[in-house]
Amino acid sequence: MDDVTTSKAQALLAALLDPAHAAVITMEMQRGVAGDLAMMTQLRDEMEQHGVIDNIVSVVDAARRVNARVVHCTAESRADRAGQALNCRLLAATVGSDSFVVEGSDGAQLLPALDGVESDIRLPRMHGLTPFTGTSLDQILRNMSVSTIVVTGNSVNVGVLGLILSAVDLGYQVVLPRDAVGAVPQSFVDVAIDHTLGLLTTVTTAAELVELWSGVD
Repeated sequence: MDDVTTSKAQALLAALLDPAHAAVITMEMQRGVAGDLAMMTQLRDEMEQHGVIDNIVSVVDAARRVNARVVHCTAESRADRAGQALNCRLLAATVGSDSFVVEGSDGAQLLPALDGVESDIRLPRMHGLTPFTGTSLDQILRNMSVSTIVVTGNSVNVGVLGLILSAVDLGYQVVLPRDAVGAVPQSFVDVAIDHTLGLLTTVTTAAELVELWSGVD
């Protein structure tokens, strides 16, 4: 891009990321999903190897510094799985295994690097694959005058993709730091952006987002 095009793109991104109307969403950044207790270790390992978790932490920390809201969307189940439908291959594959996160368990906890800030909102869901469908996320964001969401977390294969589609359908602008979302394999992130997500979101990087917010008074 030439200098004029680059300048316009940066101005657009800055407008979208006005802290008064932007929120960072973390998707299933829990110990039992992306941390030390992860059941799907391949996803956790891919995220660690490519620095995705560190990038998410940097985006969240930057949001807190400028008072943009942070919402942690988690997945949790009752021990007896009541209220959970096993209506797709992904969910059915957890039958007979420990590949689900029980509410109140250590695995349900946020990663320590993301936890412990009272201003953050934690929003668990007990069914489904995406947080807009299974929770009051839409109403909560609208009540806080949020019009842009910054999507982070896992995974682009299913949950992050569904989160973005729902957000666009509901009228939100979506900013996607491409190195702050995970997938199996991690190279799928670039494929998904090239063929789908780039059409739905404003794509940036964690470093670009942090730099932009570092200049906010």
